[in-house]
Amino acid sequence: MVGVDVDPSMIDEARRRAPEMAWVEADLALLGLGRTFDLVVMAGNVLLFTRPGTEGAVIAACGRHVAGAGVLVAGFQLGRGVGLEEYDTHCEAAGLHLEERWSTWDREPFVPGGDYAVSVHRRRPAPPR
Repeated sequence: MVGVDVDPSMIDEARRRAPEMAWVEADLALLGLGRTFDLVVMAGNVLLFTRPGTEGAVIAACGRHVAGAGVLVAGFQLGRGVGLEEYDTHCEAAGLHLEERWSTWDREPFVPGGDYAVSVHRRRPAPPR
C-alpha cells in the first residue's frame, strides 16, 4: 500500500499513525509513482479537495496507476463541484469504464438524486492485436 497527500502535515500525521506504510507527498494531478496497483482508492471526498479544474488530471494520473484488470474506487459527496457525468467522462478518457455504483461505502443501492456516490471503474481491456 502507498498513501498520497499533497499536504505535508497530513503526510507527517499519516507516517506517525502508520509508519509501516509508504507515504508520498505529492499532488495527485501530477502523480507518477512508476508502478501500478490492483486497487486505487480515492475515499473521503478526495476530488473535492483538489485544486478546481484539476479533476480530469487527477483521475488521469490515478488511472495510470490502475493495473491491467484493476479498479479505481472513489466516493464523494455530490452537488459540491464534481458531478457523476463529469467524473464518468474523465474515467472513460483514462480508459476506465463504470462497473458498479453505490450510494454508500456499505454498498447501498445508488439512487439518482442522492447526495453521495461510490463508483467502481475498471480498466478497459486492451483491444486484441
